[in-house]
Amino acid sequence: MKKIVTILGARPQFIKAKLISDKLRKDFKEVIIHTGQHYDHMMSDIFFDELKLPKPDYNLGVGSRSHAEQTGLMMKEIEELLFRIKPDMVLVYGDTNSTLAGALVAAKLHIPIAHVEAGLRSFNRRMPEEINRILTDQLSSLLFAPTATAIGNLGFERLSAHLTGDIMYEMIMHYKPYLKNVKSDFYLATIHRPSNTDNPINFKSILKALNSLDKKVILPVHPRVKNFLLDKKDFYGNINFIDPVSYMYMLSLIYNCCKVITDSGGLQKEAYILSKQCITLREDTEWVETLHGNWNVLVGNDTKKIISAVGKDTVGDIKSIFGNGDTSTQIVNLITKFLN
Repeated sequence: MKKIVTILGARPQFIKAKLISDKLRKDFKEVIIHTGQHYDHMMSDIFFDELKLPKPDYNLGVGSRSHAEQTGLMMKEIEELLFRIKPDMVLVYGDTNSTLAGALVAAKLHIPIAHVEAGLRSFNRRMPEEINRILTDQLSSLLFAPTATAIGNLGFERLSAHLTGDIMYEMIMHYKPYLKNVKSDFYLATIHRPSNTDNPINFKSILKALNSLDKKVILPVHPRVKNFLLDKKDFYGNINFIDPVSYMYMLSLIYNCCKVITDSGGLQKEAYILSKQCITLREDTEWVETLHGNWNVLVGNDTKKIISAVGKDTVGDIKSIFGNGDTSTQIVNLITKFLN
């Protein structure tokens, strides 16, 4: 039986891996390497438990470090494991340092790489994720693009890819019947990008906007900003700061909120799929399709722009842009064909 090493490290990757892993294990031996990039229980273990994702075979425990140190440590550990495991393919997801580390090591060992969520581009190379995406796509043998836009981006870079649809769309369609529709009057917000959280002026500008809105704001607190907020929560009475939540809980919050306010790429997409307008705390987005019909509005971290955008409700029709909900089947079929 041929072996596939799946490399995961961050919350969105655990979620994306669920349906693909279930199908892979019918015909392949899958070995999961968890880099430990997200190491907090509410950002890591809970997703394996809730989604019944197989426990990692190896956990590198790298944790939070500078980009160079984190990626370098991952590469060292991954290389040792790949020498030992001798896989037929390495499977990576998204655009994290874990993704790039796995791709770089596999490429240097001449192991084919498959990249789920290939072809996304924000065209902002100041974002570490943009560098990770570009390099991983260049190194991969199989590119699984979620949208027609992603296919176009890869074509411009002279890379051929497969349009498989979006794995997160399939996940949401899979779990949507279990979400309860509870009438509630609140906005959902998340903030985690270093450009927003590591700059106190930018972070306070966003919090000031959220605190000034006409409805309560629920904000799951990313570990990156927990210490900053320790003695400041009382200043922001309109914001309900809560611990990080599970995947199903987050979907329920999106499903029942009035609007989403975020700097997360994945949450922009999830909001669109669940027909919620998203106010994005960035100047650019890799999910350009969601900008259609004013469903996603880019505002950066400017207080006035955030408040103004939240106050506007006009949106167009939702378009079917993320595939047919069979992404995991397409991906596993393409991997099977490639390896046989």
